[in-house]
Amino acid sequence: MNLTTLVVTIGAIAFILTLAVGVFYRKNKSWLMTFLQNFTGVLFIFSGYVKAIDPLGTAYKMEQYFAELQHTFGETAFSFLAPIFPWLSNYSTSFAIFMIVFEIVLGVMLLLGSKRKFTAWAFLLLVIFFTFLTGFTFLTGYVPQGVNFFQFSQWAEYNPLQMKVTDCGCFGDFLKLEPKISFYKDLALLVPALIFVFQHQRMHQLFSSKVRTIVVWVVTVALTLYCINNAYWNLPGIDFRPFKKGVNIRNQKQLEEEAEANREVLSYTLKNRLTSKFVELPYQQYLKEYKSYPKTDWEVIETKMTDPEVPESKISDFVIYGPNDDDVTEQILSNPDPFIFIVCHKLYYHGSRQETVQVMDSIRVPVDTMVVGTDTTINFRTEVKPRDVSKTVFEWDESYLNRFRKIVVPFTQAAEANNVKSLIVIGGADTEMINDFKQAAGISFTACSADDILLKTIVRSNPGIVLMQDGRILDKWHYKHLPTFEEVKMNYIK
Repeated sequence: MNLTTLVVTIGAIAFILTLAVGVFYRKNKSWLMTFLQNFTGVLFIFSGYVKAIDPLGTAYKMEQYFAELQHTFGETAFSFLAPIFPWLSNYSTSFAIFMIVFEIVLGVMLLLGSKRKFTAWAFLLLVIFFTFLTGFTFLTGYVPQGVNFFQFSQWAEYNPLQMKVTDCGCFGDFLKLEPKISFYKDLALLVPALIFVFQHQRMHQLFSSKVRTIVVWVVTVALTLYCINNAYWNLPGIDFRPFKKGVNIRNQKQLEEEAEANREVLSYTLKNRLTSKFVELPYQQYLKEYKSYPKTDWEVIETKMTDPEVPESKISDFVIYGPNDDDVTEQILSNPDPFIFIVCHKLYYHGSRQETVQVMDSIRVPVDTMVVGTDTTINFRTEVKPRDVSKTVFEWDESYLNRFRKIVVPFTQAAEANNVKSLIVIGGADTEMINDFKQAAGISFTACSADDILLKTIVRSNPGIVLMQDGRILDKWHYKHLPTFEEVKMNYIK
């Protein structure tokens, strides 16, 4: 589905609801106002619902925004605002749940005409908030590397590679929109938002005030519990991400890489270094005339290419590094045997400290020298001597360790007893941290590393348990709903 199809569908639903309100209920004071209420209400309910299915996706997106905003404001006169964003990041999941529930409830209130003045102002403020986020995403494409967002005089030509957050997450993982389209969408929503504020008394109202209030509260409570379940207690009921059950990562990754390699150049956009003049040349024309555009005078600003036959997804970024920082991706994806793939996008600890520990080194010490003719033989003996080294000691979160000690490790031990190997992949940690964590959690199998965003995309659980074979995801589980290995063996391992 694309945005056009979605808008047409929502428009059709809004049209039917408008007829129902006007013809059957006779509650409308303005056909236009009723249609706008229904259109924006259905839009907010839908966009909120696809995010409610996967609240962690919105939480992770907000973490990206908070990190970029902290950096952006930290270099300006508004630096006093910067400390707010790390604090918000610590509560990103709660923030995401509140935002999702508020969006859907606001959609319901628009349909019902509940508390018209409050609804009108709340809708305007939420649209302004969304416009700020999508505008920041899109406009950072004009901000060159090393330039702060607020240094407007140093903005340059638009380059999508410069965008700090590449996707606004308006419709979660259900529908990905270009940042520019998302920004324009929110600008368009400001029109009905302003109409609601200045004409809220003309908004239709359905049912009695008491019924409207009851509906709003029931929806609020139900949605909050639904979001909490999907964020903390279980995996999303619908998986919109590319790493869903049944996907063959190796095959899809190969298809995406081949499609990317087979893209053809359509045109080049050139900029004159002296006059700042822009010229767009079709590829074939450029090949004929490139001598007229020497690199000393012209630079390539943009290369337009054909769309890949297979759209790129996060699967293209699936890269796993072994304990020695070597790429073990193909080794993992080509494993013909079933294996347990444990995903940890982040390790939780309260702090760390440096300690000096003593290690024993074995050294060879010469004892004597024997000379026989022209041959010289040196005899050595091995001595063990102590050496002081500095070591980082981590204060691990006990509740997080217990997820492994009580759930993951016993599961992997049962798997090992049935000749099924396990592998843990950790994000955002160096070798020293990983080794210390393995020891604290009682993990004996191999630990690898990967990009934390990739790991968040694979499974919405920390840790998350994925069963793989020959590059295919057979199934995956939240650690709170991990079945026994005997059940897994019976259902998946022949």
